[in-house]
Amino acid sequence: MFKNSVKFLTRISTSSFNISVRNYPAPPKRFYRQTGIITSNGKYEITLDQRKLKTPKGAPFYVESEPLAIAIATEWDAQKDVIDRSRMHLTALSSTVIDNPNNLQKADIVNYLVNYANTDAILYQSNEDKRLKELQVAEWNPVIEWFNKRYDVNVEATDALEVPSFAPGTAMNIGRYLTSYNEAALHGIMYAVDTMKSVILTCACVDRFIAVEKAVLLSRLEEEFQLGHWGRVEWAHDVNMLDLQARLSAAILFVYFNSSNAFVKQKISI
Repeated sequence: MFKNSVKFLTRISTSSFNISVRNYPAPPKRFYRQTGIITSNGKYEITLDQRKLKTPKGAPFYVESEPLAIAIATEWDAQKDVIDRSRMHLTALSSTVIDNPNNLQKADIVNYLVNYANTDAILYQSNEDKRLKELQVAEWNPVIEWFNKRYDVNVEATDALEVPSFAPGTAMNIGRYLTSYNEAALHGIMYAVDTMKSVILTCACVDRFIAVEKAVLLSRLEEEFQLGHWGRVEWAHDVNMLDLQARLSAAILFVYFNSSNAFVKQKISI
């Protein structure tokens, strides 16, 4: 009976593994030798050998920032034997802007971000662990105070379960600031907010009040506090932290590249 049970579990495990493999196909192999950039009418396209890059919907892939085009070409050039799209954040963000799969308008993104501010992760502090609460006050409150002064608002942290209410004019001031960005940059801000679960930390990064590494650490403050007590699996937690840093870094770069008319001038040797 024991042997039959082992055979049954083995068969189930094998079937589950096969299903998982079918659901998650292997990434495609790299099919190009080199990447390049071509420009026309102020727009930049990425080439893979002689072929122009396309979006997932098959639309022409182009950006309006030369530094962004160089960064995207670098993402493709960095792929080795296979193409891992999950690590190509700038390519994914640019494709999202072009294809706009959710048909979002600028006002939709602004409203989403303004409403998200009510549930900002660093506005909710512990009411159970005194030491954790002290750490949150020491690390989070200075960023909240900066946010209030920078955007002329008055948001406050809470240790209660209910959603804190904003003072009149708060949503309008946050919305006015966000509206100053173009649609492409707003996609980058939205990606950063979804990564950090925080409008405040995202704005602090965009305005260079704190570095990306600091923002990620603040977003993981409670987790890091618990790991200090219970220990950590270094490879697992470190990989998660580095992944967040990569995502946030890409989002902040995407905002910068789409918010300035920066061009790269090549030196021509005479």
